Amino acid sequence: MKQIFHNYQKWEDYINGMWRKETKEYEDAHLKIAIEFTGNDELYGNAMMEVIENWKYTCEHNLSDKSINRKAFIGHCAVCYKLGVPEYITRMAWHYLTQEQQDKANKKAEHAIKQWELKQTNHAKNLFEQ
Repeated sequence: MKQIFHNYQKWEDYINGMWRKETKEYEDAHLKIAIEFTGNDELYGNAMMEVIENWKYTCEHNLSDKSINRKAFIGHCAVCYKLGVPEYITRMAWHYLTQEQQDKANKKAEHAIKQWELKQTNHAKNLFEQ
């Protein structure tokens, strides 16, 4: 798969504030929420699946780039999508998870990425067959 490019102004993660900086008070309050959310692999995994369905431009641009950490990226998107929490707070939350929680979250991320790739492949195949 070739990388797909979109202007950042179309990215749903950008539009929804995934890259914004927050106050220390916000960080402290939302770090706890992000730890709880990312530690629950079912909720976290479901949110990842919602991202691949609903954030078309973000996923196309970033998940087609195999040079980035796509598991981390889809996880950061999931927390922003469901909770509105910026990426850097999710990154901080990750370090509070147990190894088991991280492993489960990574499996959910791998699944979401594979599903996104399958969807892309099927879409391309359908276009070709028309």
